Amino acid sequence: MILVGFPPLILGSVLLELERAAGWAFFDVNRGGDPLLWQHLFWLFGHPEVYIIFLPAAGVVSTLVPVFARRSLVSYRWTVVAVITTGFISFGLWVHHMFAVGIPLLPMAFFSAASMLVAVPTGIQIFVWLATLWTGRPEMRIPMLWLVGFLVVFVAGGLTGVMLALVPFDWQVHDTHFVVAHMHYVLVGGVLFPLLAGLYYWLPLATGRLPTEWLARWGFWLTFIGFNGTFLVMHWTGLLGMPRRIYTYQPGLGWELPNLVSSIFGFVMAAGIAMVVVDLATHARVGRRAPRNPWGADTLEWACAMPPAPYNFASQPRIEARHPLWEQPRLPESIERGMHPLAHARHGRRETFGTDPITGEPREVIHLPGNSWWPLTAAATIALVCIGLLAKVYALAIVAAIAAFAALLRWSWENGLHPSCAPQDDDVPPGLRLHSRTFDGPGLWGMGSTLLADTALYGSLVFGWLYLWVVAPEFEPPAQSPVSAAALAATAALATAAAGSMRHMQAHLRRGHDGRLVPGLVLATLLGAVHCAVLGWQIAQAPLVPQRSAHDAVMIFMLIYAVVHGTLATVTTALQVLRVRHRYVGSFAPYEPAVLLQLWWFSAGIAWATALVLPGAPLVLGVLR
Repeated sequence: MILVGFPPLILGSVLLELERAAGWAFFDVNRGGDPLLWQHLFWLFGHPEVYIIFLPAAGVVSTLVPVFARRSLVSYRWTVVAVITTGFISFGLWVHHMFAVGIPLLPMAFFSAASMLVAVPTGIQIFVWLATLWTGRPEMRIPMLWLVGFLVVFVAGGLTGVMLALVPFDWQVHDTHFVVAHMHYVLVGGVLFPLLAGLYYWLPLATGRLPTEWLARWGFWLTFIGFNGTFLVMHWTGLLGMPRRIYTYQPGLGWELPNLVSSIFGFVMAAGIAMVVVDLATHARVGRRAPRNPWGADTLEWACAMPPAPYNFASQPRIEARHPLWEQPRLPESIERGMHPLAHARHGRRETFGTDPITGEPREVIHLPGNSWWPLTAAATIALVCIGLLAKVYALAIVAAIAAFAALLRWSWENGLHPSCAPQDDDVPPGLRLHSRTFDGPGLWGMGSTLLADTALYGSLVFGWLYLWVVAPEFEPPAQSPVSAAALAATAALATAAAGSMRHMQAHLRRGHDGRLVPGLVLATLLGAVHCAVLGWQIAQAPLVPQRSAHDAVMIFMLIYAVVHGTLATVTTALQVLRVRHRYVGSFAPYEPAVLLQLWWFSAGIAWATALVLPGAPLVLGVLR
């Protein structure tokens, strides 16, 4: 959900910064833009984001409820289906934040129905948790108190959410304190309460001590009572018409007493949070020492000592059940004695098993990254990019961006058979290999996940392009597309040929032949360089002035987007040629070209999509306008 939900906000932020800093026209009505496009891009992120922060909290609840109910979760599969369904539906709700902006009635009806529909999978999870507690033997320990508070508060917030999904009701309470109350009941009740339950639950794994009982209970009850006293009355002030985001109002409107009650209980809640903070800050010194698995939990992290050793597990057991510590109580001892695989670490690698995502069977041994300054260096330079943009010191932002790119490339160089990776295959269990010696491994998922986010960003860009054509009132495209459809098709064909060269080379690698490796990589690099050069020429010669119109701004942004991805694929392929020369890549280590092939196919797809969308929009959407 993060991979698909965040890119629209990232795109909107980039477009907004380009409009503010460089004068490009994206949201200016007078130059063919539309400020509602910003709202769409923001809420394309904003409503999935609510569930992005709720679903991990729901995962905490589904983990903790069986522990304190002393039984397995009722209808585990229904819970999994409900979580996945919630994730999918959450991407079809964003317009319910825009019911008051004047969109047509048919979209409002659709998004209203979807907003009510999402309550169904959420309700399934609520009933599963309640049924588990009803049929179990609940123990009201500190984490369980926060779970009960979550159930009470979140259900109330969900009910007001269904109310706000109704368009006529939303019109009446839009931008009032009713919305403030609903938001806090959902976010504080649905996120803060279960996360505090999880914090208290897993805290012994960090400190080896239990929370102070009386302090933790006082913290919960003051927070729970103070929260409800603060925000429950806001529903009434909202129904009385009190708008949000104001700091003063005229007397005699009937809001004085409810606001006084909210203020008093706000101090009560603050006292409760302060007690929680004091408990968390002091329990490492005054808390009672925790025995191993102090809650009698069922999951594998509690097989560690209290607190865990730096290496966590001395060996990795085979797990075939959802409640391993309930079904194998002596498992912690056998792990500690090294009676399971990967018990030796003489080579200095950090390893774990790579397993089949369906069966869980081990497929390879994954070599995890070791200590390095390069990630911190890259993070620091990216921070400088952001600071430079905020301070409008664009020279600093450009230099820092180049430095960040160089640091990331240097970090990627320390991979595979690089000497710092301790490349020997000793101590690998029989029948398995290090993932760098195979065509499989976590990098494939990492690249695929990254490209999924990239696809979401590009899809949001295409959405914005089509939205301006159809909806923006002052959008005035030229009579003829300023870019050549033939040139764009040629660049797409070059990118496809580069991807084909990589695919052909990989097919030879799978047969154990190294002869086509360097020629295939060199050919892909050259084709990529020509692809980028033709795109760059197209940008330079096209009469596009992004400061003049939204049409030109979006078009040149899409062309630059394609150039950036083509350049990235070309540079990384050239680095692969050097890695082959250093004997870091070959038939004995064929993993990296397989990862890079995904980037080439994506770059080719972006090139073809750009070649179709830019010249094709005047032909299709011009008729609709």
